[in-house]
Amino acid sequence: MFKRVVLPLVLVLALAALYFWAALSWNFSEGERAGWVQKLSKKGWICKTWEGELALVSLPGTTPEKFLFTIRDDAVAQQVTHVMGKRVTLHYEEKVGLPTTCFGETRHFVNRVTVSEEIPIAAGVMVQTLEAAASASAAARAAWRLQRLA
Repeated sequence: MFKRVVLPLVLVLALAALYFWAALSWNFSEGERAGWVQKLSKKGWICKTWEGELALVSLPGTTPEKFLFTIRDDAVAQQVTHVMGKRVTLHYEEKVGLPTTCFGETRHFVNRVTVSEEIPIAAGVMVQTLEAAASASAAARAAWRLQRLA
């Protein structure tokens, strides 16, 4: 009886655990998306994940495309919350084959965020953000003072 009931049950559980491990550790793709985070909320009845929207704008005046993403790490979600309203780049990994939404509502799992210092308008044309422009201006003033002293 032990071999007929318990052994197949243990085998099925081991195979399921191996499948989940493989699905969570293997990436179908990875990449980066840049834009403005316009929504981030913690959702779920039992399994809570951070779900968000990134507005991607390719050209000024065009309708933004939305990039839906999931964050599983609370520290990364906190970083994204602090940079909302600024242009950011989100690094994501795409996971395929996760059978439930308990792991997240999307296939794109964000694991890193960086603030973009410059905004590309067209090929070769960049507009600096206020922070980048202020630091560039301060550097130019310091260089001018050094030239005057020399």
